[in-house]
Amino acid sequence: MAPQSDVRELSWTESDQKAVDSIRVLAADAVEKVGSGHPGTAMSLAPAAYLLFQQHLRHDPSDPHWIGRDRFVLSPGHTSLTLYLQLFLSGYGLEMKDIEALRTWDSLTPGHPEVGHTKGVEITTGPLGQGLASAIGFAYAQRRMRGMLDPQAAAGTSPFDHSVFVIASDGDLQEGVTSEASSLAGHQELGNLVVIYDENHISIEDDTDVSFTEDVLGRYSAYGWHTQRVDWTRTGNYVEDVEALHLAINEAKAETSRPSIISLRTIIGWPAPTKQNTGGIHGSKLGTEELEALKKELGFDPAAHFALDDQVLAHAREVADRGAAAHAEWQKGFDAWKAANPENAALLERIQAGRLPEGWDANLPEFEAGKDLATRAASGQVINAIADVLPELWGGSADLAGSNNTTIKSAPSFIPETKQTDSWKGDPFGRVLHFGIREHAAAAIVNGITLASPTRAFSGTFLIFSDYQRPAIRLSALMGVPSIYVWTHDSIGLGEDGPTHQPVEQLASLRAIPNLDVVRPADANEVSWAWKTVLENTSNPAGLVLSRQGLPVYDRNQPGFGPASGVADGGYVFVDAMRDGQVVDPDVVLMGTGSEVQLAVDAREALAAEGIAARVVSLPCVEWFNRAEQSYRDSVLPPSVKARVSVEAGVAQGWRELVGDAGRMVSLEHFGASADYKRLYTEFGITAEAVAQAARDSINAAK
Repeated sequence: MAPQSDVRELSWTESDQKAVDSIRVLAADAVEKVGSGHPGTAMSLAPAAYLLFQQHLRHDPSDPHWIGRDRFVLSPGHTSLTLYLQLFLSGYGLEMKDIEALRTWDSLTPGHPEVGHTKGVEITTGPLGQGLASAIGFAYAQRRMRGMLDPQAAAGTSPFDHSVFVIASDGDLQEGVTSEASSLAGHQELGNLVVIYDENHISIEDDTDVSFTEDVLGRYSAYGWHTQRVDWTRTGNYVEDVEALHLAINEAKAETSRPSIISLRTIIGWPAPTKQNTGGIHGSKLGTEELEALKKELGFDPAAHFALDDQVLAHAREVADRGAAAHAEWQKGFDAWKAANPENAALLERIQAGRLPEGWDANLPEFEAGKDLATRAASGQVINAIADVLPELWGGSADLAGSNNTTIKSAPSFIPETKQTDSWKGDPFGRVLHFGIREHAAAAIVNGITLASPTRAFSGTFLIFSDYQRPAIRLSALMGVPSIYVWTHDSIGLGEDGPTHQPVEQLASLRAIPNLDVVRPADANEVSWAWKTVLENTSNPAGLVLSRQGLPVYDRNQPGFGPASGVADGGYVFVDAMRDGQVVDPDVVLMGTGSEVQLAVDAREALAAEGIAARVVSLPCVEWFNRAEQSYRDSVLPPSVKARVSVEAGVAQGWRELVGDAGRMVSLEHFGASADYKRLYTEFGITAEAVAQAARDSINAAK
């Protein structure tokens, strides 16, 4: 929630109005220069964005990563100038040359804001809806951090109390992911979240009445949100009533038991004389005549470009002094908290540094060989084995907790106490997340949690439903944030549910996303090492792909078997080629992932009876393997061995590069069917016999 002192009187001077009008002209100039972009919303939202950054947002431009800051998310990323111009005016390091370089190569002002690229940008908001949905994850993160580090503080008094502000558009509110996430926000009673909905009724196809006429505030009221309306058209004339918006924001911050949304009725592109309130100003430059007319309307020199009065800039940048003062005042409370809570202070320092506690991996389970265990079940055991030593780890499932095995059994649910059930007990500071049947929101919220805090969050669902999550997954990879996805029921091995639930193309399509690690362990001990490797990496996201059916747990002390620690390299010799009890150079390499590695092991034994020495390679994570040194990869897959076979219960796409021209691929090039998993593997020819025959064929082809 907002700090108790964070409500203030409006101050709006002639210099403030001049700054707002300058923003409009600069936005129009920038788009005009590059020849593409979205000037209209940046022009009409100038007063709202300026009001937020100058008088409501608690921020310190000299320290964009200050943990006590409020967070600001611009969900309609196409109106990037709305944010860039505030960062420029506030003193985050952007200067006029950066505004002039909008949307050009190597600039600090790309077409959509990118986190890590431009100081002050909290999240990459590309596809509409992702910003608002992930901002709800920001609010989740604030509450969890508060509960983990300072649960006893009175409301609004903790150094971990802050607000999350969002600007959202008509387009954001139309996307389904915002409905999923906003429903959860209302359910979770996230009182630290304030959304300003820019209701301008214009999109690319012009008037939104062609497709969007619902009562948005009625919908959000039904979600459990606090709703307000500020209509700058209500008098029949367009009047930018900044005071009305200011009071609405104050009221929203004072509402601590519900998230708040303010519908702000604007006219896009105001005050452009002929293009305001049209689709034409949404995503196109104004043109020379309209730009000159706009400047005349606002009292600017039509012949001047990228002009800004030095006094106006100096006035706007006074916000940096106010931010530094707020930071200094916050620091007093933070220092007092550190002194009173040394253990929690040490925890905060550790997780901010991205360090895991020394010896934490001693808690990772080692699974007994000789028993079958589904990798989803092994994953659940790993989560619970390490939960007590990693308080930063939290997460849950999209209504599949019992199937995904994602529940931290010793922890309460993250849920308002009034929303507890007989099955799930919890409190607002819990660790077990319940996303309901909202897979897309789950992924976006986890992205928000991971961006807004140093905690590690995961979401669980079936692998087939990763299709519902894909936009958020792709953004996590693009941003390089270490979100964790737990995907179970990873193949036709889920059986009787049939082809609608049996992933076939998902592994290949997920591997096609740059910077995403797709990890499919072959047995329970590979699962332990998979979790270890994922948690030790903080530079990009990963998905754990896990089986429904039981898989054999192998005795790694048998001759030829490699240790499960090879998982960390992405691929390793699972069991080597042997002849007469000795390891030998392989005649053929059999490689697979997940549940199909056992088929390669069985095929190896059958081939051995024929005098063919086969090496089995487990490739749980192709991405990790590709990042390994070439010398290591060659030691696992010797270039001299051209006879190679891959086996995976999915499409073969992506395997040709590894098996080579003489290689053979045992795969599934069609949808599944409804039957028990053993029957399906047999009917579809994904068997040890098929792998052995493919090995013979490859050996002949390699001669």
